[in-house]
Amino acid sequence: MDAPEDLDAALTEHLAADLDGAFEALVRAHVDRLFSIALRVLGDRADAEEAAQDALVRAHRALGGYDAVRIRELRLRPWLTTIVVNVCRNRTRVRRVRTTELGFEPGDEPAVDPVARRDVRDAWAALLLTLPPAQRIAVVLRHVDGLSYAEMSAALGRPEGTLKAQVHRGLAALRDALAEQGHDRKEMTA
Repeated sequence: MDAPEDLDAALTEHLAADLDGAFEALVRAHVDRLFSIALRVLGDRADAEEAAQDALVRAHRALGGYDAVRIRELRLRPWLTTIVVNVCRNRTRVRRVRTTELGFEPGDEPAVDPVARRDVRDAWAALLLTLPPAQRIAVVLRHVDGLSYAEMSAALGRPEGTLKAQVHRGLAALRDALAEQGHDRKEMTA
């Protein structure tokens, strides 16, 4: 299987040659991860869908103003991440409403008990929403979306050390919240 960077390199080449013809491939390749980021940052499915769509519209408009050389030089994952995070930030500035619904769908682990897994997912989602926005975004990008610290730095315009500290503090806060609720880590990964 090709690495995401290899797929994105081929995609940027295609976008540079035919933006409108290749944009659907960009959407198919990245819409799920953009939605996932937005969902975990905003905590609401409807808002996340709108944010992901808005990010893709903004990406298309931006690409329309770029020449072929600039498009080929793009690192799509961090560039699109920057756009969706900014859309989410704008949405939270306008609506300072916190919600508790956040669908968290961990990787491909087999679910022994679907009800227990849903409860664990919902508990993690609720805990994630308690983090300050900077820590929440850093944890989501690192541990949910799987960006490297270099990619996060490019996407957010922050030094890697700052992002490492935000992820560390966010994870520590999540562990403390688990302990306060009387859960242990094993319970929360079942």
